[in-house]
Amino acid sequence: MNRRTLVAGLAALTLSLAGCSSSVSGVAEPAASADGTGGAGQSTTTERISASLDSMLLTPTDFPTPYQAIVLAPQAVAQAAADLGGIPAGAKVDPAGCKPPTQDYGPDSTAMIVGTDNDKRATVTVELTRVDRPLATRTAEIGQCLEVATTKDGATAHVTTKILPGPPINADDTMAMRQTVTSGEAGATVKQSMLTLVGQVADVRISATYMSFGDGKPDSATLDQVFTEAVQRVHAA
Repeated sequence: MNRRTLVAGLAALTLSLAGCSSSVSGVAEPAASADGTGGAGQSTTTERISASLDSMLLTPTDFPTPYQAIVLAPQAVAQAAADLGGIPAGAKVDPAGCKPPTQDYGPDSTAMIVGTDNDKRATVTVELTRVDRPLATRTAEIGQCLEVATTKDGATAHVTTKILPGPPINADDTMAMRQTVTSGEAGATVKQSMLTLVGQVADVRISATYMSFGDGKPDSATLDQVFTEAVQRVHAA
């Protein structure tokens, strides 16, 4: 998906995939292949929640009006994750060490549900991922890549990240961040904005992201509501 296509938003992606339905840019690239596998010398998380990710994921009825939510099919999750992260698969990045870590999008590695507010062209996405590294390791990686330039198919974009205080919730660790992805030429600039809350419980990382275009105020009340419910669902598993 190129940057011009992104103006339609993740909302268009989720709606187009409804018939087949059943996390962050600019992080330093770990030594191993996936965020869930960690790298040499990295601290690991050993406790594992036995419940499947799809059994812990929120359902469409957990999203308040006017959000219309669907659970993404496995083949749609990778594309949606790239849109949220702001760095498309295969893009060149500067600094080079800020490529997103490879992620396993299999059904017991990643699960995602997306709620769409069609009037505001905005989405709230909840993602569950299996990891074996503490969240603090990921947060430190993000802190090394707060300004990232990307290039793919001749299109360039800039991803800016600001780390915020983590939300107070019952989890092993939390963090939050605000991101913007700016692309296009002068006079035709597209600005994608994301506010993300992240928590980790044992080996499950929970993230909730509000994504919109432009400088509108995020729906922080809905974001907080679904994030809180998502963390509680994992705790209860």
